Order: sequence, then structure tokens, then C-alpha cells
Amino acid sequence: MTHQSSLPTVWFRLPPGFYDIGPEDRAALDAFSDVLGGPEAQRQLSTLMDGLEGLADHAVVHTAIGLHPEEQAGVATSLFSLTIRRIEQPNPRLAVARAALAMAQSPLWTSTDRRFIELPSALPCCLVAGTMSLPDADQCPFQARAVTAHPDGLHLLVLDLTSASTQHASAYTDILEAVTHTLNFSDPDPAAHEPTVPGTSRILEVLL
Repeated sequence: MTHQSSLPTVWFRLPPGFYDIGPEDRAALDAFSDVLGGPEAQRQLSTLMDGLEGLADHAVVHTAIGLHPEEQAGVATSLFSLTIRRIEQPNPRLAVARAALAMAQSPLWTSTDRRFIELPSALPCCLVAGTMSLPDADQCPFQARAVTAHPDGLHLLVLDLTSASTQHASAYTDILEAVTHTLNFSDPDPAAHEPTVPGTSRILEVLL
């Protein structure tokens, strides 16, 4: 759930292995990275926290870090963020299409998968996913981005999931699409959303 009073409240669900964080949590995560099981996981976590600090001035209303066991690195790390911004013109469908097109045309992409998503709300939604080439980055991270409209017709929602674990690109894309399907714009009944089976934490199992 988002909490900024100046923006509409949005509810959503993240799968097992994701934990809400903010820039103020960096010290705790740096300490935690020492026991993650390998230098690769520590490097990934440090890179994600650098990115998190850079989101503060970009209308980001919620961030979470994904930590999933992974044999090679010890743990696969990812960063989820939700951005809400006002629509600059009165047609939400056109606003979503323009935002998705701007995302897809970014020169940072090295490869992309682009498609429309049919949401239960019937709101327009587009997804762009692929690898990116970032300045001063040692490797090309993976990012999945979904953009949709708020029912008030005044705001866009952008959901991002970023990870250096490019071998799990397909799984991360599926995760972001699944999270997008959980978007809710009124307070859901908690009893109706309780999991019926225990959640798992491995990146390739969280959607099963």
C-alpha cells in the first residue's frame, strides 16, 4: 500500500522474498550483505541501494528489495519501485501509450520485449522489459517496467523491477506482471487475500 497523502492510495501485493525498504535502511542492508554468501550478491545489493537513493526525487512512493536464494551468487537481488505521477493530458489511454512508447524508445535498452497487459480492472497497461546499458555500470542489468492509469484519470502508475541477475529475466518479468494484476484502488478485505498455501522464496518458485 502507498502512503503519500498528496497522491491517491494504491494497494498491491508483492510475492514472497520481497521486503519494503527505503534509503534510510542502507546501513542495515550493508551489514546484512556481509552474510549473503558471496561477493557477487554483495555487489548486486550495493548497486541496487545506489539506485534506490537516486529515486528519491522521482515521485517514487514505494520501494522493496527482493532477496531470493540463488546457487551461483548466494542470493539473487532485485529492486521493486512504484511511481505515481500526474497525467499531463486528459486521455488516460493516450497517456499510458505515450509513457510506454517513451520507455521503449529509451537509448539505454540493448534489447526489449514489449506487450499490452489485460488487467482485471480493464485499465490500459503496457509492459516493457529487457536489458539496459547504463553509464559506468560493470554489466547490463535487467529491468521490467509496467505503466497503467489510475481510475481517477489523473495519475499514471509505473511499476519497475530491476536486477543484475539477468539469467532470471523471464521470471522477473512474470513477477512484475503478476504484481500489476494485484493493483487495487480501494481497501481490499484482508480475509479475502490471505494466502492459502505457504509461500516460497526462490526466484523461480514465487509464482507457483
